[in-house]
Amino acid sequence: MTDISRIVEVADPHGEKTIARPTVYVYEAPVRLWHWINALAIVVLAVTGYLIASPPPTVTGEASQHFIMGYIRFAHFSAGQIMAVGFLLRLYWAFVGNEHAKQIFFVPVWRASFWSELAHEIRWYAFLEKQPLKYVGHNPLAQTAMFSMFTVAGLFMIVTGFALYSEGEGRDSWQYKLFGWVFSIWPNSQDVHTWHHLGMWVIVTFVIVHIYAAVREDIMSRQSIISSMISGERHFKGGN
Repeated sequence: MTDISRIVEVADPHGEKTIARPTVYVYEAPVRLWHWINALAIVVLAVTGYLIASPPPTVTGEASQHFIMGYIRFAHFSAGQIMAVGFLLRLYWAFVGNEHAKQIFFVPVWRASFWSELAHEIRWYAFLEKQPLKYVGHNPLAQTAMFSMFTVAGLFMIVTGFALYSEGEGRDSWQYKLFGWVFSIWPNSQDVHTWHHLGMWVIVTFVIVHIYAAVREDIMSRQSIISSMISGERHFKGGN
């Protein structure tokens, strides 16, 4: 629930009065930086991953004169490694950052209040509730979606991605030593490719819903969502 720690006096545009605007510092600089770098990496991974699974038409001429798929794969591998390093750094920051930095790594299912607030958020997004509950960090529905469709799904993509990458690097590579166990679960490499590809669509679906929810909440719940990931501060605008 909302924990508004300070009030910022904001000048009225006409200079006639000041308005009290509750503001809370939520997202620290490392979290914001990680968010935007990770978002760019996901875009590159999704586009190049799709092209790897569904290659563009063959170009004319000698194969030695073209390196289109090579560039696509290089971009995919580079973005994947950036995402993996970012995930580790983000996990580290969950321990050293503020309380909001931890939210995407767990869901407090042991709290009775979590379930009642989750039910309220589901009704709110289904347009069955007239008043939103305001949260400083993520609301219970957003926290659940981020943990399941981003944190868990992202970890799955990193593990399966490095497992597939290890095929080219060989059994003596560090990638195979760390991630080769994936082939004990799916001995057929094509199965790993298929699950990796499906995982991409899970994350793409999450991104679409995430953007929709951020825009929707910015408008309907009268609290800053999008700008909070730029400034770090969440403003409660009054009204609802």
